[in-house]
Amino acid sequence: MTHEDWMARAIELARQAMAEGEVPVGCVIVWEDRIIGEGRNRREHARTALGHAEVEAIAQACRRMGGWRLHKASLYVTLEPCPMCAGAIINARIPVVCYGARDDKAGCCGSVLNLFEERFNHHPRIYGGVREAECGALLQAFFGSLRQPEGPF
Repeated sequence: MTHEDWMARAIELARQAMAEGEVPVGCVIVWEDRIIGEGRNRREHARTALGHAEVEAIAQACRRMGGWRLHKASLYVTLEPCPMCAGAIINARIPVVCYGARDDKAGCCGSVLNLFEERFNHHPRIYGGVREAECGALLQAFFGSLRQPEGPF
């Protein structure tokens, strides 16, 4: 399967997050052509700053693999990882990160900074812009709906 194929599942998860009133971000982690972890944003539902799609997917993948090293995995996420998620990716030793839309406010794969180029002991390969138009459209639709007037009272 291709990066675009795996990102399709992440987009499905992002749509589920949006249907639940969450920022539409979805993530899958793939090891040897099978999904070992999935996640979607759940910050509002779980009432925690840790409720990011990547953190959820990494936790699930670690449980499934029986350890914290995901050194043969690829991570697919619809939005460029933030500092927390980039740190989790480094700590899990994930070697490949593919993201859809850039995040000019908090992205740590090059938009604000590239944490993977800093002096850490792990440096994932980054593939940005995978199905970017679809991923960006979901985010625009979500935030656009928040700005809609609710009408007269």
